[in-house]
Amino acid sequence: MITAIVLIKTSVDRIPEIAESIAALDCVSEVFSVTGTYDLIAMVRVGRHDDLADVIPGKISKIPGVEATDTHVAFRTYSQHDLEAAFAIGLDS
Repeated sequence: MITAIVLIKTSVDRIPEIAESIAALDCVSEVFSVTGTYDLIAMVRVGRHDDLADVIPGKISKIPGVEATDTHVAFRTYSQHDLEAAFAIGLDS
């Protein structure tokens, strides 16, 4: 699974509607409304790198009100859930 973090600038008067449209896409797991330079951050998860082109410029950027995107592809994912699972290996419940 490939994870991309997409920073999104939008029309500020339509942030909630744009966020809902992005969140409705199948490959988008979360959309965050944030402060700072960008208005939204979307977490995109796809099976292949080529799929990112279908999703980000092909779908997200075409949503009315999306003005710009800046995409960061994750090399690795670290999470508390992963750590808990690793420490639980071999333990009897």
